[in-house]
Amino acid sequence: MKQVFLLLLLGLGLFMLSKFGFSQKTGDSKIIKKQAMNPTGEKDQVIYMARKANPSPTKDTVVSATYKRKDQSTLKKELTPLQYDVTQHQATERAFDNAYNVEFRDGIYVDITTGEPLFVSTDKFESSCGWPSFSKPINPDLVDELVDNSHGMRRTEVRSKTGDAHLGHVFDDGPADKGGLRYCINSASLEFVPKEEMKAKGYEKYLALLDKK
Repeated sequence: MKQVFLLLLLGLGLFMLSKFGFSQKTGDSKIIKKQAMNPTGEKDQVIYMARKANPSPTKDTVVSATYKRKDQSTLKKELTPLQYDVTQHQATERAFDNAYNVEFRDGIYVDITTGEPLFVSTDKFESSCGWPSFSKPINPDLVDELVDNSHGMRRTEVRSKTGDAHLGHVFDDGPADKGGLRYCINSASLEFVPKEEMKAKGYEKYLALLDKK
């Protein structure tokens, strides 16, 4: 009799567990679904737009290569005073009076501190702001976007991920047909490599990016 009673209790327990366990699972699913409808907790809208607008890494945009951050001593020797001040001290070069504001030849723009390709000419556009402007980087994983509250303004700073060099800022006033972003980048933080020189300088695998308009 005692064994029968224990079996009844066990059966009742399993029934209650399955019933309430199912209800809890259903409730959790609703919560997860609700969270999925709000995919980001990003406070800065420009940063969210930048990450959303840029495509995920693909074989077409990722080229295997090794680039390394250089120490301060090496950078001081290799960079001009302006390049060093911009990339290491977040300075801003003069508008319109810089190397690549009106540069529209085919090619790529690489990090002046590491040589890593960051932007391609097919994403460059005339913005009339006085600095080189791009709709997006070659790959979103190549740059970091950080909230910048300096000088009494709220902006979104753009830095190269590998070199940790200050590049400029990104704004949400770019061409709508290109994603709506404007990466406003200092010429001093970049080196332009024309299409005809890319193979000789080791950037041959990036030539395919120039065919995409």
